[in-house]
Amino acid sequence: MVTDIKIYNLEGKSDGKLSLPKIFETEIRPDVIKKAVLTQQSHRLQPQGRDVMAGHRTSAITKGTGFGIARVPRVKGSGYSKAGKVAFAPSAVGGRTTHPPRSEKRIYKLINKNERKLAIRSAIAATADKTLVNSRGHMSEEIPSLPLVVTDDLQKISKAQEVKTVFKNLGLLPDIDRVKNSLKIRAGKGKRRGRRRRYGVGPLFVIEEDKGIRKALQNFLGVDVVQINRLNPELLAPGASLGRLTVWTSSSIKKLDKLFK
Repeated sequence: MVTDIKIYNLEGKSDGKLSLPKIFETEIRPDVIKKAVLTQQSHRLQPQGRDVMAGHRTSAITKGTGFGIARVPRVKGSGYSKAGKVAFAPSAVGGRTTHPPRSEKRIYKLINKNERKLAIRSAIAATADKTLVNSRGHMSEEIPSLPLVVTDDLQKISKAQEVKTVFKNLGLLPDIDRVKNSLKIRAGKGKRRGRRRRYGVGPLFVIEEDKGIRKALQNFLGVDVVQINRLNPELLAPGASLGRLTVWTSSSIKKLDKLFK
């Protein structure tokens, strides 16, 4: 049975209808989505390893039994500070690492083509489930309907103040404020490793063509913009958590069934 969904203009009023794409009828598969997201995340990892001789550059050997001391490797010689001290052993200060990371380890994961397609289709279907969207933490009470489809005029907005008015008209402002209020400074060493700030995930805007909207949204925390042909499971389900609040332009949602067969 074909279901019609409303298209909203920038004032938040109904501006026509379109048939709901069949992709939204896909079975929601959290297991496949998680596999696809973890696979995509693995492609950003950098192989790392340790010097194979680290902790081995020592003359330490064990003396064996009969000396009334522990049978751990000790540095040869006498008359200097290190002589007789434990070395080489994994449990010793300055000793080798027990099982160090190896650069040969395969960290680049792969996923079957059909599995990845199913993950994208399933993640798209999850964005239309209001229960999943709310359970993810989004504020969707004032949003008129899910999936939320907006006219292509949204793509032409290039100023933050104008897009903020659109947020208010479409009921997205509470979720934008939720992300803004979630901003906090990370505790620990991560502050000096390029991940100083922590904040929640906001709405995802799926467009067909960027005519200024990316610039207008760049200063809103947690908001992502993606063109329909570059849609991926991680954007639709960050951290493999289903039901991201997603805003579609009318031209992008019409292409769903064609792009993700």
